[in-house]
Amino acid sequence: MSSPVFVASGLRKVYHTGEVDVVALSGVDVEFHAGELVVLLGPSGSGKSTLLNIMGGLDVPTSGTLHYKGWPLTHADEKTLTNFRRSCVGFVFQFYNLIPSLTARENVALITDISRDPMKPEEALDLVGLGPRMDHFPSQLSGGEQQRVAIARAIAKRPEVLLCDEPTGALDVTTGITVLEAIEQINRELGTLAVIITHNAAMAEMADRVLHLSDGHIVKTRTNETRMPARNLQW
Repeated sequence: MSSPVFVASGLRKVYHTGEVDVVALSGVDVEFHAGELVVLLGPSGSGKSTLLNIMGGLDVPTSGTLHYKGWPLTHADEKTLTNFRRSCVGFVFQFYNLIPSLTARENVALITDISRDPMKPEEALDLVGLGPRMDHFPSQLSGGEQQRVAIARAIAKRPEVLLCDEPTGALDVTTGITVLEAIEQINRELGTLAVIITHNAAMAEMADRVLHLSDGHIVKTRTNETRMPARNLQW
């Protein structure tokens, strides 16, 4: 196995809300490797999104350490985290966050214009099967097409890591599988570490590893000997 992209040790996150402390992560130890596709499973409040946000530099842990390719993220300042997010990580969320007044090509160009060594917007859109639709506005695209534009935008900067938080949560089964195929293709062709949060246990079959979270802990880890193609998933 390749050397780890992320190494988390004793990762803990506590949110203070008034007089109540909410423990979102409780001493998580985990590694993620280049080229892996990892699915995080667990109910709401289990810590999945908190772990993903810390890995993406959107949040910081209360204690513990997180290293990215040997570099300590845990105590990085905001400028460093901004550069990390801009250069190293692509994000895909449940809601597409496209700008309605811009075409698909222009939405992707928002990222390529500020990246160091980006793909052309057209190349990124071709990778997710949207070359013929690149000059359409979000209102002219289906939900699945809008999500694939969001994926193209995320991968156009050639990130080492693609972090996906419920990327199919707003989609029907057929459209969701099309989106998963796009993530699968990026993972396979670019060697990008892809981490997907989902409530949908069926998606575990497409992963190299499945991490089950509950109450801020990783309670179970499963490795799949073979990955099921996303097109064969059923739920």
